Amino acid sequence: MTRERPADPAAPATVTVVGIGADGWAGLPDGSRAVLLDAEVLLGGPRQLDLLPPECAGERVAWPSPLRPAVPGLLAAHAGRRIAVLASGDPMFHGIGRTLTEVHGPVRVLPHPSSVSHACARLGWPVEDTEVVTLVGRPAARLAAALHEGRRILVLSAGADTPAEVAALLRDRGFGPSRLRVLEQLGGPGEQTSGTVTADGFSRPPGDPLNIVAVECRRAPDAPRLGAVPGLPDEAYEHDGQLTKRHVRAVTLGVLAPAPGELLWDVGGGSGSIAVEWMRTHPSCRAVSVERDPVRAARIGRNAERLGVPGLRVVTGAAPDALAELPPPDAVFIGGGLTAPGLLDTCWAALPAGGRLVANTVTLESEALLADACRRHGGELVRLAVSHAVPVGGFTGWRQAMPVTQWAVRKDA
Repeated sequence: MTRERPADPAAPATVTVVGIGADGWAGLPDGSRAVLLDAEVLLGGPRQLDLLPPECAGERVAWPSPLRPAVPGLLAAHAGRRIAVLASGDPMFHGIGRTLTEVHGPVRVLPHPSSVSHACARLGWPVEDTEVVTLVGRPAARLAAALHEGRRILVLSAGADTPAEVAALLRDRGFGPSRLRVLEQLGGPGEQTSGTVTADGFSRPPGDPLNIVAVECRRAPDAPRLGAVPGLPDEAYEHDGQLTKRHVRAVTLGVLAPAPGELLWDVGGGSGSIAVEWMRTHPSCRAVSVERDPVRAARIGRNAERLGVPGLRVVTGAAPDALAELPPPDAVFIGGGLTAPGLLDTCWAALPAGGRLVANTVTLESEALLADACRRHGGELVRLAVSHAVPVGGFTGWRQAMPVTQWAVRKDA
């Protein structure tokens, strides 16, 4: 029995985050047990709270939904008390630990082996060579960006239906031959691992909601090959001709130089290819595609979903007016609408120091605007010309696409 201490309502809450596995109390080290026994308040999901014995006498409070907005109020309501927060596995790996540090500030964290560590141990997969995609609170389409021949992926499931959703997505994206295993209740007394089946042959009914799906990627012979760098085949996109073509797209993304966590404005989105491939360079890259045509805007959303970046934000409206409420960008690409009054100046003004702007055009009128902008702001003007070999009678000749004038500049101040 712990000795009661009077709470000081003016003092901040003392928060310790304790990782707990499916093996519950029996799998906790002495240090984690001591914190839970001493806590005056125990916060967690109902499943995690149920793992604690009666000896943990603190007030038990289940997380509300939605969780994140409720955190400040919950902690304030228990000011001056010792709070233990329960988390599944490693709290700092897609867990509540991140939310608490972002909302509350630094907290003490006592981790437990994550479900990923357990899964790799069971499968014999090196953790550092295994990609992890979480579908907890996220659309299954995110998995598409990680699909490459021979890759090993662990999918963190949102529930019992996730394995079937994963199999369906793999079939739809041309990865039906991929091998799947479902691992349930990892580390606990009810642990089970399914046999290996292909996504094409997957027919398993929903099982335990606490599961991970292990995927060994195999691409179907007739499926398009989508690489990990910009310059996807034009056929990967649904489009009506308004598409930055493959070779110009690869050059454009190279000049835009996306880095993790950065935000792109894709102005005059067309089919959304620049924004899509910006986001595919790293899971933390973000983009907003601005397109005035509602039909094309809907098409951008479908391309983003298909190619694994469903988080792409699509704004339907005409620039520059549609840019007014957007968060500041790290980079801007202008692929259409350059002659709209004030567009270039608005985009330039929105960029912070160090931000990049790239604009492409094929018309003389827009080219003149880019030449004037280059005189005022510096940067580099480049003309990109691509030719394709085509039949000429019984021979072969070159057919040149319309040359693209590109202005690329970095804002120094």
